[in-house]
Order: sequence, then structure tokens, then C-alpha cells
Amino acid sequence: MGIDLNAADEPGKAAAVSVCRDLWHACAGPVVALPRRGSAVVYLPQAHLAAAGGGGDVPVALPPHVACRVVDVELCADPATDEVYARLAMVAEGEIFEKNMGGGRFEGEDDMEDGDGERKSRMLHMFCKTLTASDTSTHGGFSVPRRAAEDCFPPLDYQQIRPSQELVAKDLHGAKWRFRHIYRGQPRRHLLTTGWSSFVNKKKLVSGDAVLFLRGDDGELRLGVRRAIQLKNEALLKAFNSNSSKIHTLSAVANSLKHRSVFHICYNPRAAASEFIVPYWKFLKSLNRPFCIGMRFKIQYGSEDVNERRSGMITGINEVDPIRWTGSKWKSLQVRWEDGTDCNSQNRLSPWDIEIVGGSVSIAQSLSASSSKRTKLCPQGNVDVPTLFVRTPWELPGSCKVKN
Repeated sequence: MGIDLNAADEPGKAAAVSVCRDLWHACAGPVVALPRRGSAVVYLPQAHLAAAGGGGDVPVALPPHVACRVVDVELCADPATDEVYARLAMVAEGEIFEKNMGGGRFEGEDDMEDGDGERKSRMLHMFCKTLTASDTSTHGGFSVPRRAAEDCFPPLDYQQIRPSQELVAKDLHGAKWRFRHIYRGQPRRHLLTTGWSSFVNKKKLVSGDAVLFLRGDDGELRLGVRRAIQLKNEALLKAFNSNSSKIHTLSAVANSLKHRSVFHICYNPRAAASEFIVPYWKFLKSLNRPFCIGMRFKIQYGSEDVNERRSGMITGINEVDPIRWTGSKWKSLQVRWEDGTDCNSQNRLSPWDIEIVGGSVSIAQSLSASSSKRTKLCPQGNVDVPTLFVRTPWELPGSCKVKN
């Protein structure tokens, strides 16, 4: 078990919780977005199983698309690896499929947190540096850019011959790390010396990993890591990857469909394979667009270091697994990339992934037989189960806990 950082109801703890929340978003990266509490999403059990390496028989019978309302969001970190992940509490709500079908603005279009944008709006004092070989050497220290040190660290007394101070910073788990901050050398530069090697060794940091420092309005210093290569997240593996946990989770989803009970889903926001929770408005918007073979599209790829658009063309429209997941729109578009780009060898995309380029249809094979028949609810017994039978095909991109 990790350390609980949820302290929103404790007197005098509001500022500390805000800083922890900001640190989580910083470690997750600038392209990560999360649903807000109370927002509508669509949960895709097929994609969830695929993200966990699932195959073979589906342990519990479920519809391919489950409309849900987010009850709560917890921001978590694996105690062993510091990898961040989110834990969503959700309730299945079939009736929300019947709303907002008349066009115009869809419910929840602004229900996603823009973690990076919201941090910037609060003007946090923060810097992130990718570690060099010198930074991770046992004989060296951590070189800090001058502007970053002056913005994030307490001010040094430059009247001293060798200005220095002790810094105390808390990580995501609340553990305190002490560093010697000194301004020395020729030319002079800011360095973290004593305590730095211990931090690198304990966190198993290597060249290419990133370290983040941020200072909140209360003056408390926080630090986190963002790994270049993600380590095995034991907390997530326990949460879903075993057969027993899969059965437990998917059974809870099925129970929520019948009784509107709460179920929990954990995912890694940095892993592309974790995109099994889609904003409902985005899902619904793509239902209202016809897709044809020959359509050209663009897709935006984002990461911590690059944000670019790539183009391709739809070459086929069919289900990945029509037997076990009849009617599923997940990865239902077969694509061919332009300019020889393979985009990590992806030859299938979900309809909500893409942005259609206008006037690009070369083969008129539309899936839309009738624009008036978009969505139907499939009753099972006395329960409306939100299975979509779409005539027209339609990404939230994935211990310590922080209330969102």
C-alpha cells in the first residue's frame, strides 16, 4: 500500500493537496487529460482487455460500449516505480445515450481537464530537465539552469563567497529529500550536490529520464520523475492483469449496468494502449459523421517532446472481433499512412481518433444507411444496456492517492 495523500478535508491542507495534484500532472506529462468528476465517458472493455494483453474468451459478457458517469477521480502513483496512474470511480448510465442527439454542442465538451493548461493558468514555479550522463554520474551533481533555479528555489545570498543552502523537497509519496544547493564553478552555475546521488540511486534514474521541481504558493518544494522508458507498474498489474482481477472488474461493470452500482477502473495516462475511456461527447460526435473507404484523415500525435500531425487514408471499415464484440467501433477503421510513415505500425484506428480532411472521398462506401438511425439501446431483461448498433461509425488518450 502507498501513502494516502488525500487531505482535502483536513484543516490547512488545501495548498499541499493542490501542489500534489500539480505534481501528478507534471509527472504525467503535458498531453495527458482526465475526465472531470461528474462528466460522461464511454468505457470500452474490449480495449481494456487488449491493453492488458488480453486474449481468448471474454471472462464476462458485456456490450462493447458502456456509457458511464464519473463519480470520482483519484490521482495515484506506484510506490515502487513512481509511475503515475489514475483510478476512476464510475456508474453505468444507459440513459445518457439518449441526450444531445439533436446536433450542436454536446454535453461535456469542456469536461476534460487540461492538466498542462491549468497548471500554467496558476503560474506555478516549475522546471523540468532531462537528465544527462553527468547528472546521473555518482561523482557529479545535478546542474540546474540559472533561470530555473532562481524561479523555483529559495533565493541564495550572492554576497557569500560560495553561496549555498539546503533544499528540502517532497516527492509524490510525501518522502522528504535533502539536497545541497550551491552556486560555484567557472563560469558559475547552480548545482545540487550532497543528497543528489542518493536520490538518483534510490529512484533508479538513468540518462534520458526527466526530473521535475515545482514550488507552490505556500513555498513548499516538490519533485517528481518522468521516465523515458516506463517501468512495470505493479499497482496496475495487480489492478487488472490477472485473470481473477479481470473477472472481478468486468463483473463489477456488468453489475453497474443492472443496478447502477459504482465500479473502479485504473489506467496509465502515459500509455497509448490505455485509451479505453473515451470522452462521451467525442464518442457521440464521431457517431454523427459518415465514414467511407478512400477518406483522407489527419491525426495528432502528442508526447512530452513533440506534437505533430500525420496523414493517412481509410482503406477498410470492419470490426476487430465481430464474434466476441459485435458492433464494436474500437479500432474499426483500417488505414494506410502517407509518406511511408507507419506510426508505430498501427494499421487500425478508432473513429474518434481522426480528423477527416474535407472533400477526400474517392470510393462511396458509406456505412450510413440512414442518418436518422444513429443509436439504439439494447434491453437485456428489465435493464437498458447501452450497446450501440450504429449505422455510422464513430481518446483519453490509460499506492499514493490524490483527490482530483
